[in-house]
Amino acid sequence: MDSIRTDEADILGVDIGGTKIAVSAWDARGELLGKERFETPSSPEAAIERIGASAGRLRSGGLGRLKAVGISCGGPLDSASGLILSPPNLSGWDEVPIVGELERICGVPAFLDNDANACALAEWRWGAGRGYDDLVFLTFGTGLGAGLILGGRLHRGRCDLAGEVGHMRIDSAGPPGYGKRGSWEGYCSGGGIERAYLEATGRAVTAEEICRLARTKEDAARRVIEASAERLGAGIAILMDLLNPGVIVIGSVFARAEDLFRPRMEEAAAREAWPRPRNRSAPPAGPSFPAIRRGERSWHAATAAAPRIRTTSSGSS
Repeated sequence: MDSIRTDEADILGVDIGGTKIAVSAWDARGELLGKERFETPSSPEAAIERIGASAGRLRSGGLGRLKAVGISCGGPLDSASGLILSPPNLSGWDEVPIVGELERICGVPAFLDNDANACALAEWRWGAGRGYDDLVFLTFGTGLGAGLILGGRLHRGRCDLAGEVGHMRIDSAGPPGYGKRGSWEGYCSGGGIERAYLEATGRAVTAEEICRLARTKEDAARRVIEASAERLGAGIAILMDLLNPGVIVIGSVFARAEDLFRPRMEEAAAREAWPRPRNRSAPPAGPSFPAIRRGERSWHAATAAAPRIRTTSSGSS
C-alpha cells in the first residue's frame, strides 16, 4: 500500500480495468493520500471483496471522514442505475450492481462513470486538457474508448454510449478487437498489440514488453508498434473531421511510449484528415490542427466520477 497522510479523505476512487483494479483515497484538494492496486480477479464477486478489503485498509490507515466513492469502469454501463453491464474486457461482469455493493460496504454514496468519461473530466479539470472547451480523451489501455468534452460539457449520448470508438472499423483486413475484425481497438489497445505480436511470433508478452522490444529494434515488435501508430493516426483523423476538437489526450500505452507512436501517428493524421485552413481562432503559430498530448491526470479518473468533481467540470470554472 502506498503511503498515507493523515488529512481528511473526501473521496475513495475505484478504477476497474480489464487487467488491474486500483483503489485510492483523495482529500478535498484532490491530493492523493493512499493507493492500492491488484490484478483484476476472475469474477466480479471476488473483485468486490478485494475492493472492500482495500477500502477498509485505506480508511483505517489514518484517514478521516469519507464523503463518497467514485467508480470508473469501461462500458457499457448503466450509470444511472449503478450497473456494469457487460464490458468486452471484463468477462462475466453482466449487470453487476457495483454502486449498490460499494455503498453497502463503505456506507457512503457511490457513483459510477465510464472510465473514458472520467479520464476526460480529470484531464480537463486538472491535466493536459485544461483551457480547452472541446476535448477528446482516448484510453488506449486494455481496450480503447473515448471520453468527449464538447462545448465545455461532458457528452454522454442518449444512453451513455457516446465515445465507443474502439468499435469503429479502421481496416477490414485488420486484427480482431471489440468483437469486430479490423476495429480501432484491434490495433490501438494493449490487448490488440499483444494479439498482433502473438500472431507474428507465437510468443505471448505484455504490451509494455513489446514497446521495450521495439526500442531495441526487434523487428516483429517494431512492425506491430508501427502498424498501431499508423492506425492511431487514421482514427484520430476521423475524430478531427467529425468533432474538430482543440486537444486530443491519449492515455496508458501511448502515454508510456509516446516516442514510439507519435511520429507515425502524426504523419497518418495529417495525411488522412481534411486539410484545415488557417483559422483566426487557432493559435497564431499554426493551422487549426488539434494539440495531441499524453495523459497527465488519468489516475484521477475514479474521483472524477464523484459528484463534487462532476459539478465543477460541467462548464463552470
